[in-house]
Amino acid sequence: MSSEEITESKEEVAEPAEQKADASESKSENSDLLGRKIFFLYPTPSVVNQVILELAQLEYEVYVARDQARLARVLKKYPDSIVYANLDDGMSEAEWERWISGILTLVPTLQIGCFTVNNDEEIKNKYIEKLKVTCGYMPLKVDMSNTAEKINVILDKLNSKGRRKYLRAALDGDKNATMNIPHNETFLNCVIKDISVVGLSCVFEVDPDFKKNTLIKAIQIKLQSVLINVDGMVFGSREEDGQRIYVILFLQKTSPETRAKIRKFIQQILQNKMDTEIN
Repeated sequence: MSSEEITESKEEVAEPAEQKADASESKSENSDLLGRKIFFLYPTPSVVNQVILELAQLEYEVYVARDQARLARVLKKYPDSIVYANLDDGMSEAEWERWISGILTLVPTLQIGCFTVNNDEEIKNKYIEKLKVTCGYMPLKVDMSNTAEKINVILDKLNSKGRRKYLRAALDGDKNATMNIPHNETFLNCVIKDISVVGLSCVFEVDPDFKKNTLIKAIQIKLQSVLINVDGMVFGSREEDGQRIYVILFLQKTSPETRAKIRKFIQQILQNKMDTEIN
């Protein structure tokens, strides 16, 4: 195992403890620790398919929102968030002006960027200078392939990932995510507790009593309808609520295609959970 993999795994193992400390930390400290949530309000299909998916692959925590009223309520819970609004949908220009002004008054730590097909310089200056849109006033077009790169530069300057390097999705009870491994001429099934692009934690139906640094080959993971195969190594285990939870790291040779599938799945899981609040 490389030193990089060991470092990554320590960060993944540490996250649950960090999250338990959230209640005692300030909101700004939470943002530094876990990063910022990035909401795209009324995104076009090209923004969804070319911008949001690319940002998810860059390990940003991105969400699609289609209800400005519900999103406004949620932003009070996540005051360090960033919102990219499509000014050509959902509301009239006057309503957008009132909404942006109102939400920034309600949540002054919020930061906003805009998309629009309107290239009128007077309107652009109004949003940037009067309404304090600080995350870009960007043109909407069919080909948005370069836009994710521009937004990535902005998000990086805002330290939007915080100290968290990898997004992680909790999967407790999700029957659409399963894993099995070959072991002693049979297969061991397990429940995945959470997953990131560098590894996962899980509980086996029958405890194999794996020791630290045990190499596991030909792991089969099904994420909804997507089947992936990876090799991994046991980083360790812990006892929790009467269960033995194993932490398994994916080897560094894991293909970029496999990592892309995992990131896409994580983004879908996070979106599904956030949908109950914003859509």
